[in-house]
Amino acid sequence: MNINKNYENLEQSYLFSTVAKKVSEFSSKNPDKKIIKLGIGDVTLPLCKKVIDAMHKAVDEMGVQATFRGYGPEQGYDFLRKAVQGYYKTHNVELDLDEIFISDGAKSDLGNILDLFNQDNTVLVPDPVYPVYVDTNIMAGRKVIFIDANGDNCFLPLPDKNVKADLIYICSPNNPTGAAYNREQLKAWVDYARGMGAIILFDAAYECFISDKEIPHSIYEIDGAKDCAIEFCSLSKMAGFTGTRCGYTIVPNALGKLNKMWLRRQTTKFNGVPYIVQRAAEAVFTEEGQKEIKENLNYYKENAKIISETLKKCNVWHVGGKYSPYIWLKCPNNMKSWEFFDYLLENAQVVGTPGSGFGNNGEGYFRLTSFGSKENTVEAMARFEKLFG
Repeated sequence: MNINKNYENLEQSYLFSTVAKKVSEFSSKNPDKKIIKLGIGDVTLPLCKKVIDAMHKAVDEMGVQATFRGYGPEQGYDFLRKAVQGYYKTHNVELDLDEIFISDGAKSDLGNILDLFNQDNTVLVPDPVYPVYVDTNIMAGRKVIFIDANGDNCFLPLPDKNVKADLIYICSPNNPTGAAYNREQLKAWVDYARGMGAIILFDAAYECFISDKEIPHSIYEIDGAKDCAIEFCSLSKMAGFTGTRCGYTIVPNALGKLNKMWLRRQTTKFNGVPYIVQRAAEAVFTEEGQKEIKENLNYYKENAKIISETLKKCNVWHVGGKYSPYIWLKCPNNMKSWEFFDYLLENAQVVGTPGSGFGNNGEGYFRLTSFGSKENTVEAMARFEKLFG
């Protein structure tokens, strides 16, 4: 028996596990102090009424012989795939039903899609970046190269034609920075990928926060993207499904064998999302469901505005918040990321995420999220202003 030694090349601890450990240690030593967590990107508002009603109805169906469901199609029930298809039409994107695959979330598929590609593919990711992109490729033993995202390019790097890559990860709006590509910038990436014969793995998990027509919700709004891009999306942030687990991946037929390969992979290694969850997800895309979830999204957007306005008062450089639940700030007083984490926890009992955990270019930066309650967000920013205002 031989183990996969690529795991030895991973960081010893996942970023958010380290954050949780530090917070736990501080809390045990300071049980009287209220800690406000604006670190992990988990939602706090409950599922909307339309979703809950659909879930209850589906539960009742499972208790009746005539409507009971056993194994479902691994790629998802047609009723949900049609709902996703209709949602894409609202962004002027036409999809065939067999291009839509329902999953238990974008994170899973972003890792699992790598089953389709040889180990010798070179992977290009921006730095800083969501750790899963890098870690899943390190686990597989692939070569990972980085493109610099930094303050000079507003954390929106553009392709370098002198760099050869086979798989390209793009997240827009971005995690962790909150920055979002416009149409012209995404067209540059599509043209680069087509020229290289590369595949873009496009993470659209935060597209629901976009309200500007110049910022695409889907990479398929860009001409030529279906020839070179696979898109991943999730209901975690859109509809609060972080604990319910449902998302979808789009593999265009224009990608040839990849569509059928992904179907084969899913039917072999995945048994599908539960019927109850898929009925709940279907409700998200109804007119009433969209209205209800937008109320929740506006709540988080208001929190982001509160954070951003406080940072402006304190003259702290930052991006994000406008198209994303994440605010990416430059650590005050030239502190290092973990140094600022400790300082903020110790002096304000506010928790964020150190930018260095997302890559070398994240050093000296810090991520806050708008997913807390409004009450906690206001209190956290009052504490922040007291320290740095």
